[in-house]
Amino acid sequence: MSTFIKKLKQSPIQVKLSLGILIVFILGAILADLYPKNGIDTDIANALVNPNKENLFGTDDLGRDYFARALHGARASLTVGFLSVVISTILGSLVGIIAGYFGGKVDMILMRGVDILMSIPSFFLILILNAALKPGIQNIIIIIGLFSWMGIARLVRAETLSLKERDYVTYAKLIGVSHRKIMVKHILRNITPTLTVAATVNVASAILTESSLSFLGLGVRQPNSSWGSMLKDAQQYLATSPYLAIFPGLLILLTVLAFNVIGDYYRKEI
Repeated sequence: MSTFIKKLKQSPIQVKLSLGILIVFILGAILADLYPKNGIDTDIANALVNPNKENLFGTDDLGRDYFARALHGARASLTVGFLSVVISTILGSLVGIIAGYFGGKVDMILMRGVDILMSIPSFFLILILNAALKPGIQNIIIIIGLFSWMGIARLVRAETLSLKERDYVTYAKLIGVSHRKIMVKHILRNITPTLTVAATVNVASAILTESSLSFLGLGVRQPNSSWGSMLKDAQQYLATSPYLAIFPGLLILLTVLAFNVIGDYYRKEI
C-alpha cells in the first residue's frame, strides 16, 4: 500500500485527476440511496424541466429527477464493470497459468480454444445470448464475464512462460513443491501487477459493453437505470432536451477515459 501511495504521489496530474473522478463516481454510486430523490417516482407535471437548483440534472420525460437516475445508473454501470471483470480475470488467469505452466498438449488444446473464441465477434455473441435470456443486470455481468477473458488468458500465458523458467521456480520443483503451490505462490503472485493493469482497462470495456446493450434495449430495464439506458431514453428528445443525452454520455466518457488513463500509466510503470 505504501508503494502504491508513493507511486500515486509521483504520478502525473492526469492520473491523479482520473483517480479522483473514479472515487467521486464510486462514492456517488455507493451513497445513491442517501440522495432524497430516488429517480423512480414520476411527476408528469414536472417533465423535461431543464437543470436547476432543485433538479441538478433536470428531469426526464416522466418527471423523474435525472441526477438521482444518474447516481443509480452509476451503481448499475460500475457494478457490471467491476463484477464482470472479476469473472473474466479469474477465468483468464486460470486458463493462462495452466496453459503456460504445463505447456505441451495442454497448452495447445487450451490456446486453440482461446483462438476459436477470439475469432468470434464477442459483442454479437453477447448480444444474442443476452437477447435469448431474461434481461437483467445479473445476466449482463455473467455474459460479459464469460466472453471477455480470452485476452487476459493470452497475457497470463505469456507471463507464465517467462516466469516458469526462473531459478526460484526450478528450485521449487526440485525440492518437491506441488504444482498448485508453485502456480499460486511463484507465478500468480508475480503477475498480479500485470493482471491489475489489464483488469483496469477491461473495466472500461465492460462499462462500454453494458452501455451498448442498454442503449439497444437489452440491458437494464425500466424503472431502473444505467447510463446506457438513459442514453436510449434520451434519443427522441435530442432536439428539445439535449441534456438528457449530454449528462449520461459525459459520465460514460469520463469513466472510460479515467480507467484508460490509469491503466495506461501503470502499464508503463510495470
